[in-house]
Amino acid sequence: MRAFVSTIEMKTDAKGRVSIPKPFRDVLDADGFAGLYCIPSPDGQAVDAGGSRFFSMFEDKLAALDPTSFDYDLLATAFFGESEILSLDKEGRIALPQRLKVVAGIDSQMVFVGKGYKFQIWSPERYQTYRAQAVSEARRVLWGDNGVVAAGSN
Repeated sequence: MRAFVSTIEMKTDAKGRVSIPKPFRDVLDADGFAGLYCIPSPDGQAVDAGGSRFFSMFEDKLAALDPTSFDYDLLATAFFGESEILSLDKEGRIALPQRLKVVAGIDSQMVFVGKGYKFQIWSPERYQTYRAQAVSEARRVLWGDNGVVAAGSN
């Protein structure tokens, strides 16, 4: 199984399109979906994106709920109602819809961040702040509250 990995900064062209980084396009191609699913990230700071595997995770979450329930309705609105299906042109570019740019605070520079089954599209400024927090929290999760590896542990 291929995964989205790495962090790559890209700039939009004169028409507002941005190239999906080649390693990310390769994962999308292997996934078998010709487009790109995009949705505001749950925390509202970025855009979550991916192919069929990414989108099927939403479907799986919803399948576990009673389709007549209020919880189902809430998640369906957040997942399906807020999603966009974008087409990549021959050069692997997309035009990110304005409403998604606004949600993520994106202008002409974007940072693509691999997250395994999905990737995120960030404004460089927001990502820089988030990255510092994420690395600090990851250390805490891995090594405890002080974020330092104990002597002799691996």
